[in-house]
Amino acid sequence: MIELQRLTKRYGDTLAVDDLSFKVEPGHVTGFLGPNGAGKSTTMRLLLGLDLPTSGQALVNGRHYTSLSKPMHEVGALLDAGAVHGGRSAYNHLLALARTNGISPTRVAKVLEQVGLSGVARKRVGGFSLGMKQRLGIAAALLGDPGVLMFDEPVNGLDPDGVRWIRDLMRTLAAEGRTILLSSHLMSEMALTAERIIIVGRGKLIIEATVAELTARYPTLEDAYIALTADSVQYGAARSTYRRRTSSV
Repeated sequence: MIELQRLTKRYGDTLAVDDLSFKVEPGHVTGFLGPNGAGKSTTMRLLLGLDLPTSGQALVNGRHYTSLSKPMHEVGALLDAGAVHGGRSAYNHLLALARTNGISPTRVAKVLEQVGLSGVARKRVGGFSLGMKQRLGIAAALLGDPGVLMFDEPVNGLDPDGVRWIRDLMRTLAAEGRTILLSSHLMSEMALTAERIIIVGRGKLIIEATVAELTARYPTLEDAYIALTADSVQYGAARSTYRRRTSSV
């Protein structure tokens, strides 16, 4: 389980996360939505111990990430697919990660096959396309066979087959009883992949609901998102233009 308890993060005068509380439970994909600057990425960084909260707690399985002795066995995450050493092969990149958490080379080969990179395992990551790097990032998240997984925009750079593959993977992982937190701006994919939705704006929780509940109140998930985040968007002019265009269709 992922649990936030009155989580707050300030960067100087900027309040990035504001008294945020919610739970992400196992067994389904939970979509994490919000406008640019809503605090989604900061929240995920706080969960992974990459930043320290100003106050409150970000917990994984009831503990702080930094207290986990072998964190990859409990939590897997993809935040930035480009954060890899371009001179390493895909295999060696994963092997280096595996050795830090007592994971066998056999598991490295298995996840490379799972994400469709076995054929390029010995090639340098610097020559990979964005889509291939996304697959490698997903392989790294899966490496320790964790029960909790967090993905930030995992379909970036993927072709239609790749998008379908990641959609099916998320559903399969959730069906296995894992906790899946998925952040994305693609409403169409979120509607097809997620069962529950958490929407934040300006660092605050706006709503927690199922996709079914939201689409019962609004024509589509996108309509729900636009309506619920109307007061949280930093780029009001762009949103107004969007509304005028969509209302005229």
